[in-house]
Parts: sequence; C-alpha cells; structure tokens
Amino acid sequence: MADHGGVMVCAEVTEEKRPTQMTCELLGLGGELAAELGQELGAVLIGSGVREAAQELVQYGAIKVYLADDPAFEDYNPEPYTALLKELCESEKPSIVLFGQTQAGQDLAPRLAFVMGTSLTTDCVGLAIDSQSGLLLRTKPIYGGNALAVYSSEAVPQMATVRARVGEVPEQKVSHSGEIIDLKVEAGDLPLRVKTTKRVKGEAAEVKLEEAKVVVSGGRGIGGQEGFEQLAELAAILGGAVGSSRPPCDSGWVPSSAQVGITGVVVAPEIYFAVAISGSSQHLSGMSDSRKIIAMNKDPEAYIFKVADYGVVEDWQKVFPVFVSKLRDLVKE
Repeated sequence: MADHGGVMVCAEVTEEKRPTQMTCELLGLGGELAAELGQELGAVLIGSGVREAAQELVQYGAIKVYLADDPAFEDYNPEPYTALLKELCESEKPSIVLFGQTQAGQDLAPRLAFVMGTSLTTDCVGLAIDSQSGLLLRTKPIYGGNALAVYSSEAVPQMATVRARVGEVPEQKVSHSGEIIDLKVEAGDLPLRVKTTKRVKGEAAEVKLEEAKVVVSGGRGIGGQEGFEQLAELAAILGGAVGSSRPPCDSGWVPSSAQVGITGVVVAPEIYFAVAISGSSQHLSGMSDSRKIIAMNKDPEAYIFKVADYGVVEDWQKVFPVFVSKLRDLVKE
C-alpha cells in the first residue's frame, strides 16, 4: 500500500446535471477519511455536459476532480466506465475508492473490483480508519440486517459502496480551491458492446425514495392501490416519499421502484412510517437505519414493533386517516 494514497469518490449527477445527494454525502465521508489519513480527497465524474457539476464537486471539498466529459457518456454504460476507472486507478493509485449504494454503483463497483483484482464491501453503513493498520474498516449488515460485520483488506484500492445517509453533506464553499483534470477520451477506442436504443421515462417522484427525509411505506395489509393513495397524502404533507414492502409491488399496487428492502431500495430517512407492514427480515434490512420508526399494525405480535420507536396496535384504516387529519391541522397552524 506504500505507493497508494488518497480517497477517490465516484460521482454521479442528476438529470439536471447536478451532483446527487449521495455524491455529496460521499464527499463529506471521504473528506473525513482523507483528513484522518493525511491524504487528499479526489473525485471522478463521467458524463456529458457535466463540467459545471465537476466545479461543484470542488466546492464540496474535492481537491482534484478527474473529468471525462463526452457525448459518448450521455447514458450510463458499464464497459467504458469500467475501462476509464481502471486506467485512472492504475495511474493515480488511490488507496480508497467509494461508490454510492445506487443502481450504477452496485453495477460498476464489482466490475472495477474484479478488473483491479481487489476486494469490495457493498452496502456499507459505516466507514472508519483503523488506528493501527491504517486500513479502511467497512461495516455492513449481515444475516438480513440482524447483525453487523466489519471487514478490512490489504488489497488496494480498498473499495466500498455506501448507503444513503451514512455521510453528511459538507458545506458548499465557492472559495474552495481544487483542480479539474480532463481525462483523455477516445470514444472510438472504448468498448461499446452495449448501446442505448430507447429510453422510457416513468413517472418521476417529487422526492427520490433513497434521498427522502420522510418515507411512508405500506405493506400487504394496505389492501390495494387506493390505500397507497392515502399514504401519499401523508408523504405530501411532510415532503416525503412513498415506499412499500415487496408484496404490494408484486401485486402491482405500486411500481417496483417503491420497494424498500434488501432486493429493493435501501433507505435511512429521519422518519420511517411502516403502515400495515409485518416486518420481514428482507424489508427490515432496507430501512433499519432510519432515525425514527413509527409502526401501525393490528397484529400486536408483528415483528415490526421490535424495531419501532413508536407503535400503534390497531387497524391502520381506523388510525391513519385521523392521524393525517390532525397532522394537516398542525401544519396549517
């Protein structure tokens, strides 16, 4: 590891070409790790028309931003992305490379780890530097979220994907100084076996599930699509997002993108409402890091109550409308 140094954040942007919330959280977390190691925080950004976003990464603390800005990267494509990142890691030799636990991060990080011949810890809920060895300690849930394990490896770069809300967004300062380094991109030489032929855009939620500070989720006991419309009322009042356990998604009551769980979206909001959700390990592993959990279920033995901070044992249809009505009145005041 002697010839490796620095923390590298693999950045992503929104449709508006701005750094995502997850990317900003990673910069905050990566900055803390870099400071503890006495090393630099860097970032790499691949996309099209993203130079302004690269400048924002500097404002969030990146000392160096490696930028591949080319029309060939308008759509995410794992092969050229992996090739570029491999070349960058071989030339710059970062000791730590961080990805968000996003769709792109979950796809790209394992590919990069494989071609670099290194290890990867996914879905981390905590990162720290070992005071004796200087290695990256990577904490992640195991056994369906019932336990936490800490991993480390001497293989470099040390790699991890990180859940939302693990890091804090640093203060954005225009005065931060940093360097944007353009990567040489020869689009014709990149591996492009996969091409985007068509994009179908679904309904965009006002607040992304993984970024929401409040999530209102429903389970099988909601009974149908109409019930989720009621959940959406509460989410709208609190500026949150609607989530779901797996059965409602399988039944077509809500889109699959709303599924919270180990096979869906992992969330860690300030407040998580679990309405008519029993609390399977699959679901709990996707929301157990929520700051406050409020559960409503008519079954007093439902496992969700074992992890909830507040619980109501009653048919949700009797409690929920009254709760929403009272909350709406409070908001008006």
